Order: sequence, then C-alpha cells, then structure tokens
Amino acid sequence: MPQISQLAETYASQVFWLLIFFGFIFFVIGRGMVPKVMATVEARDSQIAADLAAAEAARSAADAEEEAWRIQSGKQRGEALALISSAKAEAAKASEIRLASAQAKIEARVSEAETRIASARNGALKEIEKVAADAATDIAARLAGVTVDAKAAQAAVKEALNG
Repeated sequence: MPQISQLAETYASQVFWLLIFFGFIFFVIGRGMVPKVMATVEARDSQIAADLAAAEAARSAADAEEEAWRIQSGKQRGEALALISSAKAEAAKASEIRLASAQAKIEARVSEAETRIASARNGALKEIEKVAADAATDIAARLAGVTVDAKAAQAAVKEALNG
C-alpha cells in the first residue's frame, strides 16, 4: 500500500500542520473567545444573583409592609369596634332616657285621665242619684199619691244603689 509507505515522508509535515492548526485554535478560541464567553456567563450569573437578591429583599420588604398593614388594620378594626360599641351604648342610654321620659309622661296622662274618669263617674253617679230620686218622687206621687221629701228620696236611692 502506497499510502502507508508515504506515511514516513509526510509524517513530519502533518505533525507540523497539526500543531499549527491546534495552536491557532487554542489561541484564537481558547485564549480569545472562551474568556469573553466565560466573562459573559459570569456577568450573567452575577446579574441573576443580584436580581435574585433584589427580589428577595423586595419580597422581605413587602412581607414586612404587609405585616405592618395587618397590624394597623387589626388596630383600626379594634378601634372601630370600640367606637361602634360606644355608640351603641350611648344610643341605648339615650333610648332609655327617652323611654323613661315618655313613660313618665304616659303615666302622668293616665293618672290625669283616671282622675277625670273618677270625677266624671262620681258626677255621673250624683246625677243618676238625683235623677233617680226625682223619678222616685214622681213615681211615688203618681202611683201612690204620696209626697216624698227630696232628701228621703235621695237617701233611699243611695241605699238602693250602694246595696
């Protein structure tokens, strides 16, 4: 085979060009491009780490703000409930006062009305007694032909009505 016999003659030349080619690749890619790519990767990694740190800090700040808001909201809710309770108590007191005042007025009116009713009833009873006494006197005079004294007729009517 002629290729194998030529191997010794071209071996040095192939090794030379192999060294030149790999040297070129090593210096151009290994020393020129790879450091730039690695610098870009490191910059990207550091940027990602910085962004993650900033995001974590922002989340911590947001959590702290939320906790502060919850505390403030709870405090305000408590104050509102206390205010509502106070307003209810004041309204209940005012209602009680108004009801007591109205009850007193009603009791005064009822007492006054009972007094007027008792007075009217007594007046009506006296009127009925007077009318009954007059009627008894007239009836006794017409039926029996007897004249009855007005005071005696009133006493008899009173006795009959009370008994």
